[in-house]
Amino acid sequence: MENFLAVVGAISGFLWNRLFLVVLVGGGIYLTIRLKFFQVRYFPYIIKQTFGKILDKGKGEGSVSPFKATATALASTIGASNIIGVPVAIAYGGPGALFWMWVIFLVGCATKFSEAVLGVYYRVKNADGYYVGGPGYYMTQGFPIKKVGKIMARITVFVSMIYYFPSIAMQSVSLIQNTSALGINQYVSAAILTVLVGVVVIGGLKRVAQVAGKMVPTMCILYLAGALIVVIANIKNIPSSLALVFGSAFTGTAAVGGFMGAGVSMAIRMGMARATYSCEAGMGSAGIAHAATITDHPVRQGFWAVFEVIVDGTVCTLSGILVLASGVWKDIAPSVATTMPAAAFQKVMGPVGGYIVTISITLFVLSTIIAIIWYAEKMVEFGLTTKISKAARIIYTLSIMLGALSGLETVYVVLDLANAFIILPNILTVLILSPLVAKLSKEFFSGEQFYLENIKK
Repeated sequence: MENFLAVVGAISGFLWNRLFLVVLVGGGIYLTIRLKFFQVRYFPYIIKQTFGKILDKGKGEGSVSPFKATATALASTIGASNIIGVPVAIAYGGPGALFWMWVIFLVGCATKFSEAVLGVYYRVKNADGYYVGGPGYYMTQGFPIKKVGKIMARITVFVSMIYYFPSIAMQSVSLIQNTSALGINQYVSAAILTVLVGVVVIGGLKRVAQVAGKMVPTMCILYLAGALIVVIANIKNIPSSLALVFGSAFTGTAAVGGFMGAGVSMAIRMGMARATYSCEAGMGSAGIAHAATITDHPVRQGFWAVFEVIVDGTVCTLSGILVLASGVWKDIAPSVATTMPAAAFQKVMGPVGGYIVTISITLFVLSTIIAIIWYAEKMVEFGLTTKISKAARIIYTLSIMLGALSGLETVYVVLDLANAFIILPNILTVLILSPLVAKLSKEFFSGEQFYLENIKK
């Protein structure tokens, strides 16, 4: 097993240290330029159409409201990685990893926007009458060479079906390590989580969207409020922490305290991998969630994908800053890096801080696993049948127990490699279909409805 993990780690390291610097950052920059920096030019409008219309039910065809579709995507996006993924990146890559996370968030707006637009544009109705879409659908229908598109779709779906097992296990590990610190048995934690998730996912899309719509705002407010208290309590250390982030992003970080030191390549790898897993830009999952929405135009729903990146980046940034400003990143071993946020909270709020983090992680993990299982179900549905996909809900739900049997490092190594083979065909397809996304964007921003909403008063 050690030899296997070493080989997997070497391959994963090569992909994330070199190839993905070009694929993710380069692809995101290309899409940003191709879409004429829309996320900057139309930022006020995007905020108005998302934050300003959270309660809007949407107009047009679809299965769920724009916010519920977005909440489902956010349930996956805003997960344990936002709390513990950032300190893990810092623990192995140094403070500079946070800078490379910001890079992915910035260019990821264009990538995730494109995925959501394509997801809506190429969506279809399934046997149950619900709209479905995602990478498999826009690869099959949109790729210029149909046979190649179908092959890539099959590969992506197959790898995704495998990928979601360690993905669910990682979320489970995140919760177990924190509840274990409170004296709760790891198997008990995993069993309770399995039951709670099962109760929700057995209800299908409608119940998943309904639960996500209520849970996501609640858990975000709880964690952000606590994180802000910790950051404010350490405000004098903020300037030096930010200087450390920018400085070590290009020079590496020397060993200090319990931190063993890290080079630039590790900062890039950990930052990019954790940010990609967190915001999911490049993975194509945005197309799965947003394909179900009620909307009058693919671009309008694409704004909600940008909304997700903004929210996700904000939560990750606060997690990174509180870990650095409090100094806990230097004192806790990488193998238990998931406990850093709790330690930072406890420094300021005592035992109450630890409970806030544990409750937040529990909610984040619960919502994320629910969304991941729904994504996995849609992948199985595309690759096999709707009936088999419903049975897959049970199998993926039971994989939560893997978190009680696996170590954090093992899960992350497998996760990064599987993630890489999902991203490559998806990014290639999104880039090839970028002229369509640009055309739809031009159509929307030059249309009468956009004029009425923004110019005519």
